Amino acid sequence: MSNIIVITFDNEDEAKQVRESLKKVDRGGYLSLDDSAVVVRDQAGKYHVHNELDRGVKVGALGGGLLGLLLGVVFAPIGALLLGAAAGGLIGSSFDLGISKRFIKDVEASMDPGTSAIFFIVRDADPTMALSSLKPYKGEVYHTSLDPDDEEHLRKILSKRTDS
Repeated sequence: MSNIIVITFDNEDEAKQVRESLKKVDRGGYLSLDDSAVVVRDQAGKYHVHNELDRGVKVGALGGGLLGLLLGVVFAPIGALLLGAAAGGLIGSSFDLGISKRFIKDVEASMDPGTSAIFFIVRDADPTMALSSLKPYKGEVYHTSLDPDDEEHLRKILSKRTDS
């Protein structure tokens, strides 16, 4: 089961730093991120959304590429591979497995100038590794689909910056 987590920060850079930290844990195999987005509201009040490719598009493109490769054995290899990957990406994105743009807009409306937020969907995680990667940051949990005990633990970790 996937969980969506939204954390807000009182500066423009911290959400980006958290995403990089989570990506390192993901590459280490301790976390499976399905999607992530960072929203920054600059001092002038303008919003900047830095979205990652969601898992649905990746899975669709990979599946479509493989289908295209199989068709390419019979027809033109490169053209079928590219067409299959493009079609698979479109099909994967239509499943809307990622973070809703409407939800992002709702959170943006609550952000003050000079702040940031990170949205991420976690499919699977080693809780110890995932939470320890968040200890250097201070933020506020805006929304989660975690169970109440895990959410409270996350809130405590983000309530103060620690070096570890």
